[in-house]
Amino acid sequence: MRKDLRWKVILVLAVIVLAVFFSYPPSKKIHLGLDLKGGMHLVLEVITDDALSIETDQEILRLIDLLKREKLEYTTVSKEDIIRFSIQEINLDQEEEIKDLLDDYFKDWDYSITGNLVSFSLKPGAVNHLRDLSVRQARETIQNRVDELGLADPIIQRQGTGNRIIVELPGVENPERIKNIIKTTALLEWKLVLGGPAPDSEILLRDFGGEVPSDAEILRGDPDRTEGGYYLVSKIAPVTGKDMINARRSTDEWNNPAVLFTLNVEAGRRFYKFTSDNLNKPLSIILDGKIQEVATIRDRISDRGIIHGTYAIEEADDLALILRAGPLPASVRYLEERSIGPSLGADSIRKGLSACILAVILIMIFMVFYYRLSGINAVVALSLNILILMGILGYFGENAVLTLPGIAGIILTIGMAVDANVLVFERIREELTSGKSTMSSIASGFSRALRTIMDANFTTIIAAIFLFQFGTGPIKGFAVTLIIGITASMFTAVFVSRLIFDLTQSRKKKREKLSI
Repeated sequence: MRKDLRWKVILVLAVIVLAVFFSYPPSKKIHLGLDLKGGMHLVLEVITDDALSIETDQEILRLIDLLKREKLEYTTVSKEDIIRFSIQEINLDQEEEIKDLLDDYFKDWDYSITGNLVSFSLKPGAVNHLRDLSVRQARETIQNRVDELGLADPIIQRQGTGNRIIVELPGVENPERIKNIIKTTALLEWKLVLGGPAPDSEILLRDFGGEVPSDAEILRGDPDRTEGGYYLVSKIAPVTGKDMINARRSTDEWNNPAVLFTLNVEAGRRFYKFTSDNLNKPLSIILDGKIQEVATIRDRISDRGIIHGTYAIEEADDLALILRAGPLPASVRYLEERSIGPSLGADSIRKGLSACILAVILIMIFMVFYYRLSGINAVVALSLNILILMGILGYFGENAVLTLPGIAGIILTIGMAVDANVLVFERIREELTSGKSTMSSIASGFSRALRTIMDANFTTIIAAIFLFQFGTGPIKGFAVTLIIGITASMFTAVFVSRLIFDLTQSRKKKREKLSI
């Protein structure tokens, strides 16, 4: 064997060994998509207004702390809407000091002073940044929750630059539980109780002139956790779930399931000061706008606490999971939900594989019938092409999930791989007809067909890259197999087929020399 052929044979054998290694066994190495394995497809919309409201609450708390620290006089700080609040009745003699403080600490806010009223409005640039950040944080939080559940091959991605998130979870057995875990905002808040419980809001507001105070809001008790009813609570929470660094299922003093939590250092300091200032007052624990528990502050609390309630063990585990993974920066709502059963996925696999096998067999029969020995060359190259494709899918694992459109991409790849062989063989025929030798015809046929093959395949790859970049799960599956398959087909149709021809001609020459 010639030296220039020896390294080519070694390279092809190495590729075959690696492809087999990465693809075997297929059941473990090839990751199936939602449409083949069964599972859930969800489209969620992030309510970014919630994130702006939470940010405003935190800024109000920071402002109150700064005003007290600098001993600047005022009566109340009122929240107007999700991006506006105001300070009432400042001391006009301290106006310059207040301006200096606001210029130093509230650079994202526009403010104006009218008489003894200071009005704040979040700057448009900061609003856009917070909306975008809330969607990105929501995607990361959902990813963390899904990872905690141990689900295989999840696809969680933002749809374009908007506020929608696509979630695809293959192999889900309990869709309702997963939906609850994903959707639960896990916005945990501690707020002072100003009144309640009461059977309705009218009775609740009797002691407040029938109107809700500007610094308060009405919330309902969760009937599954408390006695229900209506409560009047402070509008601003000194500590939220964002301040939490850990949460786990535990038991309370009655040995019932509960959730033990730990706050970060800064939140612990803030909570300690808050509980010190409000000893013997009722404090509510609020999850996603519903009061879970109301307890009297008997002692100062710093960085550790427990959430009581009539929780089942699985409910306590789920609550600890979503608190540990972090709260969503805003609530979400489902725009689209689609579930695919495992039986439908198995049926898709069976039909898809049947179509793929039938396509391969028909193409192989045609190539052998029409091109004879050269057709066998194409069949070998085609088989290697499929093996390489499976090997690359196995190598990338969950980053190259096989979907039903992906199987269609494989079938299309098979056709394009054969198309490359047809181009080469027809060129070789033309050269042989013109009277050239076999070796010269083979060399000329491959060189003349190469440019056409490269042009056709590269334009298809570019289109597939755009599909992968901007498409969702199934479309991405099609794009992935198309890109891998075309790349493999260029290697097999140009390199491997040429090597087979060269080896065949080399053996013929050897036999001629022996006969002489």
